[in-house]
Amino acid sequence: MHPQKQIAEMVVSALQSAIASNSLPEIGEVAPSVERPKQAEHGDYSTSVAMALASSMRMAPREIATEIVESVAPTSMVQDVSIAGPGFINFKLNDEWLRSQIHVIREAGVEFAHLDVGAGQSIQVEFVSVNPTGPLHIGHVRGAAIGNGLANILDAAGYDVQREYYVNDAGNQMRIFAESAYVRFLQAAGKDAELGAESYPGEYVVELGAELYSELGNAVADLDADEAMEAISAPALDRTLANIRGTLERMGIEYDEWFSEKSLIAGDDFDDSLKLLEERGYVSEREGALWFLGTKIDLESDSVIIRSKERGPSYFGTDIAYHYNKFVKRGFDRVINVWGADHHGHVARMKAVVDSLGVDPEKLTIIINQIVNFKKGDETVRFNKRKDNFIAADELLDAVGPDACHYIFLERTPGTHMEFDLELAKAETSENPVFYVQYAHARLCAVLRAASERGIEFEDGDVSLLTTHQELALMRRLNELPDVIARSAEMLEPHHMPHFAYEVARELQRFYEACRVISSDPADAEITKARLLLVDAARIVLAGTLNIMGMNAPERM
Repeated sequence: MHPQKQIAEMVVSALQSAIASNSLPEIGEVAPSVERPKQAEHGDYSTSVAMALASSMRMAPREIATEIVESVAPTSMVQDVSIAGPGFINFKLNDEWLRSQIHVIREAGVEFAHLDVGAGQSIQVEFVSVNPTGPLHIGHVRGAAIGNGLANILDAAGYDVQREYYVNDAGNQMRIFAESAYVRFLQAAGKDAELGAESYPGEYVVELGAELYSELGNAVADLDADEAMEAISAPALDRTLANIRGTLERMGIEYDEWFSEKSLIAGDDFDDSLKLLEERGYVSEREGALWFLGTKIDLESDSVIIRSKERGPSYFGTDIAYHYNKFVKRGFDRVINVWGADHHGHVARMKAVVDSLGVDPEKLTIIINQIVNFKKGDETVRFNKRKDNFIAADELLDAVGPDACHYIFLERTPGTHMEFDLELAKAETSENPVFYVQYAHARLCAVLRAASERGIEFEDGDVSLLTTHQELALMRRLNELPDVIARSAEMLEPHHMPHFAYEVARELQRFYEACRVISSDPADAEITKARLLLVDAARIVLAGTLNIMGMNAPERM
């Protein structure tokens, strides 16, 4: 159980004791909010529960706080409980308990970053899911970093996480892409062919056409258009998906499922989802099309599910089937979709669909990651595959590396517009947070290597010798990791992880400035061993944090 939750349970227990002794009036179930105070003098944790209960208990907040504090059971974790201001209850951790956590961290190893908050609940995280009509661009990397980071956080918090890529291999954009590839295929065969107004003009389509011609040759080029299109569509899709997979693998991202849109129609999901909506009264046929009656559940308009028998389902229609598959067929407890900014208008409609399927819409969370502006000189580059002015994700990975992408895209909340500073991402200075954090880990490893080279064994080190302000401050910071993971999972806010990693690195810098770790003076042998135990605990915490973020924890830099 992470410390923040332990404090919350202490507050609940104290409340129950005060009520049982008639010191406080009976009240319903309480879930106290416990936060970390912004100012260190206010302790390690604080709760405003007394102020929250003042109205219902008809008592002054400080009076309630006094009764709670007097009912808090003694524990080895907490040194002091006090009241501040209008009724805040502040908790200060015991220094001895903090020191004992060094052994807890070292014994747990990587498991220190794993909690049981999720209790095995199943969560699907669907992210990236870009139309397979070309390479990923820089904007897609943001969604990849957010989705992967969030999935890793939820996994660390104890949820049963499934990572999924929804392959949009049906629909109009795939038709346009196949036609574009066919034109380039014919051109590679030396035949006259021109792109249409809606075609994808990118150089990657030229390369794809040449590759397809090299593979399929004149035997396909000489077929009539319909037959040739059918022959090249599957290999064109396979090659494009392989390119996307390769980029994501460079980022260390692996999916549990690559789910085909076509399978929804070829299987039973589309028909079964329509049948369920019809039974629940959310479908109507008019003007030759089948409509979802969104106006029945407070949407501004109805939406087309099937345009006509000839044209088949709309994107929205297959999205309905896809979410039917997620919730009704596969039975995920929760679903998280990480979508690009261009899907913002689709959020309310998708929530309404889930509701109409008989599923609690709160089980669906849609995270919109906003636009990334990439500075190229003084020019801001926008991304559009059909205009061929986008920067491929692989170019960005070549320039700054996957680790920088994970950190920089995670440190900003998804809903904020952001600018990617290419020069800063490559800088080997403390101004670059990516370098700063990874260097902090490498330095920890260097200290431990130096100890090993000198033959210093520190397993029997005495942590009670660690009494300075900076040593205790570092211990406090390290012990925040479980709280940060729990909060990030609860709020679905992955940006807390890079912020925490940076604060650990800063605390380490202060520690080094105040405390010499390895001393050649025999009189300092015991404090050296104790500090090496702390350094090793810091290494474990920082490595675990970087791992959750999808980053490497380098031992040398």
